[in-house]
Amino acid sequence: MKNGEIFSFLKQFPIFKDLNEYEMEPIVDFARSKKYESGTIVFMQHEPITDVYFIQRGKVKIYKTDYDGKEQIVNVLQKDDMFPHQGFFRKGNYPAHAEILEDALLVNIPIISFENFLLTHPEISIKMFRVLGEIIVDLQNRLEEKILYNVYDQIILLLMRLARKNGEMIEEEKYRLTVHLTNRELANMIGSSRETLSRTLTQLKKENVVQTDKAGHLIVDYPALEEKVLN
Repeated sequence: MKNGEIFSFLKQFPIFKDLNEYEMEPIVDFARSKKYESGTIVFMQHEPITDVYFIQRGKVKIYKTDYDGKEQIVNVLQKDDMFPHQGFFRKGNYPAHAEILEDALLVNIPIISFENFLLTHPEISIKMFRVLGEIIVDLQNRLEEKILYNVYDQIILLLMRLARKNGEMIEEEKYRLTVHLTNRELANMIGSSRETLSRTLTQLKKENVVQTDKAGHLIVDYPALEEKVLN
């Protein structure tokens, strides 16, 4: 990507949208773009944090592994997402693995360069705090789901969240999930078992609340799922 393209792309993000071209110029100068093939590891859990990434194209899986090697998916990110969200303000190591799910084009910003930039532009820090605040609210909502809902309802809430974030509306209130996730990966996202996830999906399909298209994408009836949780 050329500097002009990087400028236009980064300007879409909340932390940069209020900056003029002059203020963005040093950021664009030290930003870099790179293509990644599916299956590539961008960084690994516990590696030193060096860069923050912005997704221009493709999808990225963020996940953790425990001592037994079990995978816990934290999030699936796509175009116009940034990660790790706390990277600009955290010292230490990456809190999770990042793996390319679909061929991607990422723009990365070295943290040390950005920190030097903030020394002369402290107003950017305020915008970053707002972004982090939104992430904290999302994490709080997920924690509440774990505490307040049983596994069946957690699976429904997961499908609703994926529909909002990784879905495309194909007809009124029905969404196709645009990212391919196995039953095990879906189960790992809420700390459940693959068997429980499979049984729940089978039941929801019998009730015509969830369907699978010819390409293997899940199609969810959002209002019907919402009604199940509310009831």
